[in-house]
Amino acid sequence: MSSDTAAGRADKVSRWSAAERRTLLWALLFLSPWIVGFVIFTAGPMLWSLWLSFTDYNPLSGQGDFIGLDNYARMLEDRRVGLSLWNTLYFSVLYVPLSVTLGLGLAMLLNGVGGRFAGSFRTAFYLPNVTPAVAVGTLFLLILNNPNGLLNQALAALRLPTPSWLNDPDWIKNGIVLMMLWSIGGTVVILFAALRNVPAELYEAARVDGAGPIQRLLNVTLPMISGAIFFVLVINTVASLQLFSEVYTMFFGQRTGASAAGESSALFYVVYLFRNAFEFLRMGYASALGWLLFVIVVLITFFQFRLSKRFVYYEGE
Repeated sequence: MSSDTAAGRADKVSRWSAAERRTLLWALLFLSPWIVGFVIFTAGPMLWSLWLSFTDYNPLSGQGDFIGLDNYARMLEDRRVGLSLWNTLYFSVLYVPLSVTLGLGLAMLLNGVGGRFAGSFRTAFYLPNVTPAVAVGTLFLLILNNPNGLLNQALAALRLPTPSWLNDPDWIKNGIVLMMLWSIGGTVVILFAALRNVPAELYEAARVDGAGPIQRLLNVTLPMISGAIFFVLVINTVASLQLFSEVYTMFFGQRTGASAAGESSALFYVVYLFRNAFEFLRMGYASALGWLLFVIVVLITFFQFRLSKRFVYYEGE
């Protein structure tokens, strides 16, 4: 049967017209920069890191012996792996729902803004996204500083408690969530574009049927933009699991290093991976940590796609 299948495929290819073969060649030609870039900068490094995860490779000497599954077994005994995973998951559980909810609220506000300044408002919401991550981390060192930080001064003026955002282990991750919510402009823009594509006739029909604002939101807006909501949910989840630059700048990039509180509460998974690779020079162990993160991201994304069948509406289906 396999020979029949191969013969059928060969016959199908032979029936391609000269124009179809020429189109295929042009397509491959235009795709070749991406294909070459993917092989050299993505697939190649991934395979190399997979091999390194089975070695004790030292980047300074350029040498490493094959040690099998020792790096993966070591992760089971490394207390900081569990701690960094907990910190990362805690952040993700807080950040992802808040970013989607707040992003949707801001997108709905922007959708209601008209006139000559509408474009300026949209640009203003997106500007934090083009700010370098290191600058964001440095900025929030000043904003979250206790007691003279801008946020605590505002809380004190309102006679509200002023937490120690940078030193109290119970508040460090919450402060990081606030920092990352400052740059949700990408989420706002995606949801805003989805809102602009909701047919106005659906809202008019809902008003005729007596639906109020909440009912229109639940029965018209959310179903019609559920595809965009699912998209930002996935990309924000993946981004939150890989958070690095801002946290490293705030708590580990200073000359004095992180405080004891920062070591425990701000030790995110990718931060720990980076430190193993480039501070402790345990590149093989860092590669194993990277592949564990890859598996976690794939599993969570797979679960999200399976769950999406229950609430995501596609107009063509």
